[in-house]
Amino acid sequence: MTFYALKPRFQDLLRPLVAPLPRIGVTANMVTMAAALGSVLVGAVAAWRADSRRVFLIIPVWLVARMALNAIDGMLAREFHQKSVLGGYLNEIGDVVSDAALYAPFASVAPFGSPGIGLVIVLSIVAEFAGALGPTMGASRRYDGPMGKSDRAVVFGVLALWIGLAPMPAWLGWAVPILAALLVLTVINRVRAGVGEARSAGSEFP
Repeated sequence: MTFYALKPRFQDLLRPLVAPLPRIGVTANMVTMAAALGSVLVGAVAAWRADSRRVFLIIPVWLVARMALNAIDGMLAREFHQKSVLGGYLNEIGDVVSDAALYAPFASVAPFGSPGIGLVIVLSIVAEFAGALGPTMGASRRYDGPMGKSDRAVVFGVLALWIGLAPMPAWLGWAVPILAALLVLTVINRVRAGVGEARSAGSEFP
């Protein structure tokens, strides 16, 4: 089970806002770029002012906005015929850049630290890479959990709220190795599911 399963309902809520966008010249690629640039800006501000814990409260707010932008760019691409090769690259690259930018400020907060957060960032990139490789191997783009992009957004959103509103207990440092373990499981699940799907579809790969 992953929060990605809730995406269709989230899209239904946003659909009335999406319909007018093509008429005013908004494209899926514009929305994708806005999500990535906004994430880098929010991450930079949070890292710059990490000594002021209240700054972390902007992260959960932005994570909700980013999820909305990601849903909107997908609807524009599919429902308004704006799919493109460039859009596919922007979407995948933008996601990993955004994740890295938004997770990096947590490295300055005890009890997390740079090594643990760095490992989570690397494993998040590997997980998205494993999912994105599906179509090149004769499978679909894989979103298997248990720690996909939406799930990580919820976890880091909750952690950012905690940092901004309350003291951080030492035992919360266990969140990082748990996240890392779940990300490893996510990579395994995506590879396994992709291989199984490709074989079922009669892929040319052995």
